[in-house]
Amino acid sequence: MADTCSHLDRIRPVPPSGDGCVECLLTGGVWVHLRRCTECGHIGCCDNSPNKHATAHFHESTHPIVQSFEPGEDWYWCYVDDIAFELSESGPSPSHS
Repeated sequence: MADTCSHLDRIRPVPPSGDGCVECLLTGGVWVHLRRCTECGHIGCCDNSPNKHATAHFHESTHPIVQSFEPGEDWYWCYVDDIAFELSESGPSPSHS
């Protein structure tokens, strides 16, 4: 496990792909929590969800960082460095209602 994320340059101000997990909405699946890819905006469900689409998106795209897409949560997760972190200068977090 790394002490810091070495992929901060991959965080971009991209809009979310929607208000729910892209794949679950297409297939009628359910999710527990949502994550937004900071490189392309893909919204996927968390690893507590049955289909784990956020992690699947990482494996397919190699985009390393997701941000919580839950109201009031401002944390990030880097899959490559296996670390959670927050950014003080990140501004308001995008989240679904």
